[in-house]
Amino acid sequence: MKYKILSVTKKKDIPKEYRNNPIGLLLEYQNLNRSFDSYAEARLLIGMCMDNRKHLHMPDNFAFIIRSGGANLRTSEFKVSYAIGVGKVKHIALIGHNHCGMVNLISRKKEFIQGLVQRAGWTKAAAEEHFMNLALMHEIDNEIDFIVSETSRLRKRYPKIKVAPLYYRVEDNHLYCIR
Repeated sequence: MKYKILSVTKKKDIPKEYRNNPIGLLLEYQNLNRSFDSYAEARLLIGMCMDNRKHLHMPDNFAFIIRSGGANLRTSEFKVSYAIGVGKVKHIALIGHNHCGMVNLISRKKEFIQGLVQRAGWTKAAAEEHFMNLALMHEIDNEIDFIVSETSRLRKRYPKIKVAPLYYRVEDNHLYCIR
């Protein structure tokens, strides 16, 4: 399916359903350099990739953040539930990004195995088994398609929670809305 990537360069670019809530505030902090407000508790849960090239510009205490390869929250669902149940968040921003290493993970099999052997002291057989047992669970086909499908899954799982699919471009450090 084809999706639109919407740029947010001014406040009116923020989709109506995200305005005046924590998702809209995140877009303002990141893209529009909004001055930081003070927060005593988190207003938002952010699910994003563990990639070190991504940095979010937001105030302290504004959000819980779960970092997982590809922004895949399937294995972090208890943490999502905790942020909702105990942390009282009502909004989730799910952020994928371009050039994600979880896309076509199988192409990195050799590098993955060699890295574990050389840097972690694993045997080649153990590293191969580890990769083969877990790679498929963590691989994503396409960043945008995955974020949209994961957003849909989370919306079904948590029907009262507003979940926004967002896209981060490494080159400009901006967030974009996915439609």
